Amino acid sequence: MSVALRVIPCLDVADGRVVKGVNFANLRDAGDPVELARRYDAEGADEVTFLDVSASAAGRGTMVEVVQRAADEVFVPLTVGGGVRSAEDVDRLLRAGADKVSVNTAAVDRPGLLSDIAGRFGNQVLVLSVDARRCRDGQTTPSGFQVTTHGGNRGTNLDAIEWARLGVELGAGEILLNSMDADGTTAGFDVEMIGQVRSAVSVPLIASGGAGQPSDFVAAAAAGADAVLAASVFHFGQLTISQVKSALRAAGHPTR
Repeated sequence: MSVALRVIPCLDVADGRVVKGVNFANLRDAGDPVELARRYDAEGADEVTFLDVSASAAGRGTMVEVVQRAADEVFVPLTVGGGVRSAEDVDRLLRAGADKVSVNTAAVDRPGLLSDIAGRFGNQVLVLSVDARRCRDGQTTPSGFQVTTHGGNRGTNLDAIEWARLGVELGAGEILLNSMDADGTTAGFDVEMIGQVRSAVSVPLIASGGAGQPSDFVAAAAAGADAVLAASVFHFGQLTISQVKSALRAAGHPTR
C-alpha cells in the first residue's frame, strides 16, 4: 500500500508572530502561531512546521516559548527550524515539544553538524532544509540549481542536488526542499527541481515554495514529493487543507 502523502502548513515566525511575503520580502502579519497551528490541526493537517525567520538569539527564545505553547494544544507532529546552529539548540527545541528540527545555513557552514545531531538524537528528528534557486549571475552548478543561505539572500557554489545527497549521507532523515524562486509567488512548485532531488535521495522529500492552487500540489506529488508544504495560501484563506487533500486523492495520491 502506498504511503499517505502529507499536507503541511508552514508558519514563518518573526518576533512571535506569523509573517509571509514574496521571495522572503515585504512580510505581512498573518496571525498568532499557536492559534494558526491549532486551526490547522483541527482542519486535518498532517504536521505543522514553524520556521524562525528572525533567527536571532531573542528569536530562538521566542520560538521555544511558541513551541511549548503549541505542544500543549496541537496534536500533530511539530517541526521547528531557523537559527539552529548546534546540537544544544536541537535539544532545547525537542525538550520544548518539537518532534523534528530542521537545519539549513549552519549545516552549509559546517556539514558535520548534521552528523552531530543525527548521532545524538537519531536521523528521524533531523530535517535538512535546502533553500535552492536556479543559478544566475554567471554562477553554474552541474544541476543548474544552487543552494542559498540566510533566507535566500546569499548564493553559494553548492549544487543543490549534490548537497541534498550529501546531507542524507551525513544523517538527515528528511529533506525540506524550498524553491526560493517560487516562494510566495503562488505560481506553482518547481517540479524540475523536485524531480532531480527525488532521483538523488531515498528519504522523504517535502516540497515547498510556490503553491497557488490544488493542481500545484498534485504536480509536486507527481514529481516525487512525499509531502507538500505551503504557507500563504492557507494563512490567507485561498485554500484549505481539505481542498488540497481532495485534489490529491482525486489524482490517485493517498492522504490521511
